[in-house]
Amino acid sequence: MNLYDRYCLPCLINLVCGSALFHDLRAKAVGRAEGRVLEIGMGGGQNLPFYAADKVGCVCGIEPSALLRGKAAEVARSCAVPVEIVDAVAEKLPLESGSFDTVLFTFTLCTVTEWEATLQEARRVLKPEGRIIFCEHGIAPDPSCRKWQNRLNPLWKRVSGGCNLNRPIPQLLEEGGFRIEGMTTGYFEGAPKLLGYLYEGTGTKR
Repeated sequence: MNLYDRYCLPCLINLVCGSALFHDLRAKAVGRAEGRVLEIGMGGGQNLPFYAADKVGCVCGIEPSALLRGKAAEVARSCAVPVEIVDAVAEKLPLESGSFDTVLFTFTLCTVTEWEATLQEARRVLKPEGRIIFCEHGIAPDPSCRKWQNRLNPLWKRVSGGCNLNRPIPQLLEEGGFRIEGMTTGYFEGAPKLLGYLYEGTGTKR
């Protein structure tokens, strides 16, 4: 890993993902979490301020970047619930099966290297009656926008740490063994259409 990927890129991602544009989306997603929560791709801890102690018992965050784990640890000190930050990748979770009430994805599925393994692991650690919560960006419905997303994706991945513009989020979740309970979609206000088609909702294990 070069110096840009190790130090500069995590800081840039943390800055963008922590901007005010994401505030309401994060608050809505985290507000649905209950019980013991697994957050896959914790980043710099941008979701932590939104957890409520009356609904959430504890949060376990998976984050492979040492720099971002450090930032998340700073935020965790003032979190309303206990937080554990784990150095691991989403594709191979060092966690017990069936041990979480909620698995949370916020702007993570666009970036994971192996989405199939990631969702299999999320399904494994989720309790039978548990729920996933997702807030992700992906492929747009408009043919013209989709064309440009597909065309620009190789370059975008190279400069954005592996983020994909064109992943079909609902299809991935369903193929990963989840049943979508409810979902809202739409272009992200304040962002270019190429970057900002959102999928947010909840699901259960099939």
